[in-house]
Amino acid sequence: MDKPVRRNPALRLALIRRIHTWLGVFVAPSVLFFALTGAVQLYGLHESHHGYKPAPAIEKLGMLHKDQALKLKPKRAKPPAAAAAPTATPKPAARPDEGPKPATAILKALFLVVALALTAATGLGVWMAVFHGRERKAAVVLLAAGTVVPIILALLTQGG
Repeated sequence: MDKPVRRNPALRLALIRRIHTWLGVFVAPSVLFFALTGAVQLYGLHESHHGYKPAPAIEKLGMLHKDQALKLKPKRAKPPAAAAAPTATPKPAARPDEGPKPATAILKALFLVVALALTAATGLGVWMAVFHGRERKAAVVLLAAGTVVPIILALLTQGG
């Protein structure tokens, strides 16, 4: 850090703001990805259940979010009937008409609002950096890098 920045609080704040912008536009694509795929996962929309089958893209994005792998896990084979017989006393089955507890439903709804607010705030931050910032070219380059690098790395997970 040069001496004028150390002495002048306004210059120090401008440097902090610049670093914040650079970091923000670089991580924005990943923040958007995790906020949106997390919102989908709140309600289990990334997994098959009760006659519902998600689109393969949603399933793969859910795997990338949870396991950092774009490849779908192989489906498990059902165990043979003899091996599937429980050795301990089974738990009573939950009644199908029972939904989640009210607190759970409210918490999921709150987290959905948080995910959507994070998406909106991140989008607004990118918009401000790219269209109203002083260093628009740097913002665009960092945004592109923050988009392309995770995509390349995710595609590389398919091989291993």
